[in-house]
Amino acid sequence: MIISFDLDDTLIPGIKRFDTEPQNLFQKIFNTEKIRLGTISLIKRLRKDGHKIFIYTTSYRSISKIKRTFLFYGIRIDKAINQVSHNRMLKDRAKVISKYPPAFGIHIHIDDSEGVATEGLKHNFRTIIINENTGDWTTFVLNSII
Repeated sequence: MIISFDLDDTLIPGIKRFDTEPQNLFQKIFNTEKIRLGTISLIKRLRKDGHKIFIYTTSYRSISKIKRTFLFYGIRIDKAINQVSHNRMLKDRAKVISKYPPAFGIHIHIDDSEGVATEGLKHNFRTIIINENTGDWTTFVLNSII
């Protein structure tokens, strides 16, 4: 299965705050963005179980920056989709839908936005919604994938 994750306020703190993975000196020197605590073990578990991992964000971060961020944490991402990729793939539809995982072959998208959940219901794609208060979020995600 292909599973995608949103970045801002899902895996990377922004407006929403949550505990993050510890950073080593290398990550600090290169000003690597902090990622949510549990991300490393969750993604490694999902990959071990045979899933492909995509990042699907509406940010304009470059694809290389997104992949490099996770690589600095020892995580390989199979594909990164940013706002530019989204716009290119969806063309005129990009103006009316913030994310459309089926266009990229994604089976499940994990996000913090209830709006994305609503889009999923309307456009028939599966979402898992987490927020900063989701207790054991990694177990919640793993149980939701089944």
